Amino acid sequence: MMAHFDRSAVQIPSGRENALVPSGDEAQPRAGCAQDLRGRTAFDALVLDARLRQSLATVRSLGRRGLSVAALEVSRDVPAFSSRWCQQASVCPVDLGTDGYLACLEQLLGRAGARVLIPGHDGTIALLLRYRARVEQRARIALAKEPAMAIAVSKERTLAVASKLGLRMPRGLVVRTVTEVPAAVREIGLPAVVKPSESWLCGGPKGTRVVSRLVTTSEEALRAVAELTRFGGVVLFQQLLSGRREAVSFLYANGEMHARFAQWAKRMSPPLGGESVLRQSIAVPADTGDQAERLVREIELEGYSEVEFRRDADGRAYLMEINPRLSASVEIAVRCGVDFPYLLYQWASGGPIDRVRSYRTGAWMRYLRGDLMTTIAALQQRGRPGVTPPVPAVLGFALSFFKPMAYDYLDWKDLLPALSAASDFTRYAARTVTRGNLSRLKKNFA
Repeated sequence: MMAHFDRSAVQIPSGRENALVPSGDEAQPRAGCAQDLRGRTAFDALVLDARLRQSLATVRSLGRRGLSVAALEVSRDVPAFSSRWCQQASVCPVDLGTDGYLACLEQLLGRAGARVLIPGHDGTIALLLRYRARVEQRARIALAKEPAMAIAVSKERTLAVASKLGLRMPRGLVVRTVTEVPAAVREIGLPAVVKPSESWLCGGPKGTRVVSRLVTTSEEALRAVAELTRFGGVVLFQQLLSGRREAVSFLYANGEMHARFAQWAKRMSPPLGGESVLRQSIAVPADTGDQAERLVREIELEGYSEVEFRRDADGRAYLMEINPRLSASVEIAVRCGVDFPYLLYQWASGGPIDRVRSYRTGAWMRYLRGDLMTTIAALQQRGRPGVTPPVPAVLGFALSFFKPMAYDYLDWKDLLPALSAASDFTRYAARTVTRGNLSRLKKNFA
């Protein structure tokens, strides 16, 4: 599919406009090729999956340190492209996780060059792991070595390692087909959570990202397992834990912990589990901090990792999963004094790595669009397990505006990404809060 861009395709700060793509037939790239929107050669880092929040945080982090940063995405309207520290914005008009994307990336590396690649999306990571030796002939990839990554991207294998370490985990079973669902329901009970063992499945021409499902009936369980296993993956059928969610993040290298950070998520999207949209920095808890560190060391998961836990009604922590990539919520760590994107770059580039011994606790950060989605979902899913009732959900959303906190995208020294995100948020809100939706939401208060 051909693409056309003009000067409004990407917001570029005045005075920094470089080599824009001309209009007309010359502006149309071949399928699978990167289209440069600003000219530059040789970068310290190429940030992939530029639409993600962690990618913008990475562009800003490295740019502030004086490093040259480029960004790549499959679409053009992403806030990171507007950052004052994004020195080249490139668009690859193909699907993530495909061979076309790989060709696009290799073309860009061959023309511009980059010392380190920093991916953020599960599909991109799966592709890079498949072709790692080939890609690393051109640039270093900021991911742990293969044995550690193979464990970390699989919840089933992660839990097997955790079990050997004696970590507490939710009661659960591995389910491979829908025929095993009735036995799982009898063993674990309902409500329950159906989790894909891996977040990215390579079945089909493009691959797909799959997420956990809350199930409250046998029929829901059968549908969820059928959908999550249609590409051949296995799922975990686990007991539901709806207590406080905490996450502990590390930068681990050469047998040493260079940085630690912890946060808890007050609200998430979707409401019962997903990306944190309202979170607070906390001191590393003694129990989850020790368990998470032992797990990372056992797997030998170098680089950045985030280990997630859920607590039950008695405050006991249960391991949920481990993420071996920069998480969407990483900006709160950066703002509190733990610059994980820069530490990750230091590690991946093979240079000395800073050591962070303390950080600011009690700081709040909010992803406004995600918080709106969570509030709407809470109204639409009224009465489901773990979902906040309508009135507290709306009050919580509104009162958060009066609490001192930082917001994702908003940086007073780099405003264009926030304006880009706000424009996108406005279009999203206009589509979401339609008259039909408002009618349904009103019923939830009846």
